[in-house]
Amino acid sequence: MQIPIKRTLERVPGGMMLIPLLLGAIIKTWFPSVIKLPSFTGGLMTGAIPILAVFFFCMGANISLKAAPKAVARGGAFLVTKILLATGVGIFIAHFTSSGIILGISALAFIAAMNDTNAGMYCALMSEYGSSEDVGAYSLQSLESGPFFTMVALGASGLAKIPVTDLIAAIGPMVLGFIAGNLDHELRDFLYSASKPLIPFFAFALGCGIDFHNIINAGPSGLLLGLFTLIITGGGLFIVDRFFKGTGVAGVAAATTAGNAVATPLAVAMADPSFKAIQATATAQVAASVIVTAILVPIVTATLAKYKGKDNTAAMTQATAK
Repeated sequence: MQIPIKRTLERVPGGMMLIPLLLGAIIKTWFPSVIKLPSFTGGLMTGAIPILAVFFFCMGANISLKAAPKAVARGGAFLVTKILLATGVGIFIAHFTSSGIILGISALAFIAAMNDTNAGMYCALMSEYGSSEDVGAYSLQSLESGPFFTMVALGASGLAKIPVTDLIAAIGPMVLGFIAGNLDHELRDFLYSASKPLIPFFAFALGCGIDFHNIINAGPSGLLLGLFTLIITGGGLFIVDRFFKGTGVAGVAAATTAGNAVATPLAVAMADPSFKAIQATATAQVAASVIVTAILVPIVTATLAKYKGKDNTAAMTQATAK
């Protein structure tokens, strides 16, 4: 008898990351003694860092130097826009709040959620509603993966003091993977295919560091974070996409939070211990943003694409009449 576990997980938005994360959080909240088990069993629940290191190595291998110029230009613009928007939010919070928290959401959670795009969802949406240039735009956006730009944004906003060595160490696995993938395309394909099976494992380990009581205490802040991510980054990326003579659909499709962004608060807290107190809550909020944007972004993208399609049809009809 076969049970469709994988198919069931994939039916849930972000399910391959979300469900293992929730299972880990259940263990942490109600069965914390299990996490203290020794050997490989304990390592499965506490080994998020080494699993993530391998994951980022595999993701780095998929970053190609040979992308079409237009796709690189648009992808670079999307990348810079998201970084600037996230940094701007961090600076705003640093200057207008005394605690580094607004509406129950920390600057760490804001920047982590806004800085990392869900690659799979973006490419899937663009394959249906966009062009080949739109799909290729992710070639540079993929640089967002990992905690590096979140650390840069926190440092630029004055909310964190991240040592240069920690910044370099944060992107080390990805840089090594990038080098390996561009030296050997067969190795690139092998490593990229190996990245997906790692997602539920690092998500489970991350979940084992989340106590549901922190999520309850956070209230609706995680939902708000997802909405803010969609509105702020979606609005900014829409404008940039239109500037590059796009329809704006690709910009909105990039307004998601990637599943691996859930790991960013932990990486930041390791580099700057002052964030340890809010790391668990920030992780839960970012996880909520992953879910919210995974549900809303496809709906908004499809609606905008349909609207733009009607606009294009009307324009063509008018041109023909003339």
